[in-house]
Amino acid sequence: MAAAELRRRPQPSSDSLFKSEPISAAPTTSDDTSEIAHPSGREKKSRLTQFVRGFSFVAYFVLCCVAINITQFVGAPLYWINRDLYYAYMALTKESFGLLIVTMTKVWGPTTIRISGDESVAGEITRAPDGRVEFDFPDRMVMIANHQIYTDWLYLWWVGYANNPQMHGYLYIILKESLKFIPVIGPGMMFYGFIFMSRKMSVDQPRMAYRLGKLKMKHTAPNGSSFLNPMWLLLFPEGTNLSDNGRVKSAKWAAKAGIKDCAHLLLPRSTGMYFVLKELKGTVEYVYDCTVAYEGIPRGGYGEELFTLSGTYFQGQPPKSVNLFWRKFRVADIPLDDHDSFDAWVLQRWYEKDALMETYVKTGRFPPMSAGPEQAKTDAIDYIETEVRTKYWWEFLRIFVVVGIFGLLGNIVLRIWHTSSRILR
Repeated sequence: MAAAELRRRPQPSSDSLFKSEPISAAPTTSDDTSEIAHPSGREKKSRLTQFVRGFSFVAYFVLCCVAINITQFVGAPLYWINRDLYYAYMALTKESFGLLIVTMTKVWGPTTIRISGDESVAGEITRAPDGRVEFDFPDRMVMIANHQIYTDWLYLWWVGYANNPQMHGYLYIILKESLKFIPVIGPGMMFYGFIFMSRKMSVDQPRMAYRLGKLKMKHTAPNGSSFLNPMWLLLFPEGTNLSDNGRVKSAKWAAKAGIKDCAHLLLPRSTGMYFVLKELKGTVEYVYDCTVAYEGIPRGGYGEELFTLSGTYFQGQPPKSVNLFWRKFRVADIPLDDHDSFDAWVLQRWYEKDALMETYVKTGRFPPMSAGPEQAKTDAIDYIETEVRTKYWWEFLRIFVVVGIFGLLGNIVLRIWHTSSRILR
């Protein structure tokens, strides 16, 4: 089926559970998204400004990544000295990368974050007095999300920073194997304990079992009690971001399997998620599901064509808003005894997410925040609007603390050595 035919297909109506009154009209467009104006408006920066922004962004990003990488290699010997201390140290370096992506988005790609969720997460997402958002998600969970564009993981990592307690040092991502060969970043992700997939289960299954075994390993506290380390494991069941090619493959798969295709998402692949939940069962209580939508993507359009990295960070054309709708599911209620039943469960969740996306395309909003059973409807907040930013402007300096300390110590040692050499002469 051609991409143009897919874009002209009638869209399924939203389930009544996800209907909401229109708030603002969604953008309309022809099938060719290249013919419409950019949803963020014209380029806001001159060519010279774009060059300066691009140079400063790359310089900041590379400098921070190198500093983090050096910090990781400095702490690597801890692996053979004390494993618990090693993993705690690497969690701190992971926090540094979290600070990096939060600060770079605040400075070079600012956008509004609009958050809501259903009754299952009522009371877990609140607005802080200073305008930030605070999440109260558990310290161990599996997080799933649809995959719109490459930067989805960036905003979900920020959620870990905004959580109370902060979890941006304990985020683990399952991603494709080729990414580990990127200079500096690749070794950094291996230090972080990310799980790399070759998309061949004969290769991936033992690799995943090994990594998941570490994530469910019990540790002993000084008082003799056992505990599990914090863990947020992020999965994108669609396997890749939404694109024209992926849209065609999803339609072919749906036709071959005799199931309904999604209108706004790719059909999920359940094998990896099934294996993960089976392995982690008993150590994780909830699966948190986030549906992500970017303002300005027209019906039938693809975010990767509109919100490129250069457009977002160099040309001043980030999405006007990133919209997150949260739900959670108890692992004990998910059918894990039979793969076919689990596959049907995941597919049904994706149809619900597709209905949420249909609501967003029609109204420009996800459904408003649902009130909890102990919360009066009049007290409920419809949406929490905030931005990606750190609590304190100076937090990015933490990225360079270890490098700075070792640099200072190295300078002292060199001075002592030079002084000793002169005395001996």
